[in-house]
Amino acid sequence: MTNLILRSTTPEDVPTLFQLIKGLAEYEKLSHAVTGNIASLESHLFGERIYAEAILAELDGKAVGFALFFPNYSTFLTKPGIYLEDIFVLPEYRHQGIGKALLIYVAKLAVERDCGRLEWSVLDWNEPAIGFYQRMGADVLPDWRICRVTGENLSKLAAT
Repeated sequence: MTNLILRSTTPEDVPTLFQLIKGLAEYEKLSHAVTGNIASLESHLFGERIYAEAILAELDGKAVGFALFFPNYSTFLTKPGIYLEDIFVLPEYRHQGIGKALLIYVAKLAVERDCGRLEWSVLDWNEPAIGFYQRMGADVLPDWRICRVTGENLSKLAAT
C-alpha cells in the first residue's frame, strides 16, 4: 500500500490521536472508561518526562489508526522490552494491512532498541484480534492474567 504512511506522532497530532483512542474505546464497548483528556495525553507523550510513544497510520493524508507503546523490562532476560498498550485501525480501514504494518513497525523498533520482547494484551472476546495476532506469530499466553490496581484501591495500597 503505497499511500500508507506510518510516523511518530507530533504534539500537533495529539487531538487526532485522542479521537482515535475514543474510537478504540467505542469498539471495545469501553467508552465510559475514557476519563483522560488531550492535555494529559500531550504531556505524557511530549512533556518533561515521556511516558509513552505513539505511531500514526495515515492513508491518503487521513489518520486511520495508531499504536501506542512504552518501555518495560524483563528481569529474566535482563533486557528492555516494549509493551504495546493499544493498536487500533478504524473499522472501515481494516483488512488492508494497516494493523499488520503498525505491528511490524513497532517490532522493528523493538529490534533496533535491542529489546528482548514485544508484549501486549488482548480482550478474550476479541477473536478477530486474537486470530490476527496469532497469524503474526504471537503466542497468546493462557496461563497469565493481568493484575491491575486503580483509583481508590491504588490509593489504599499506597497508603498501607
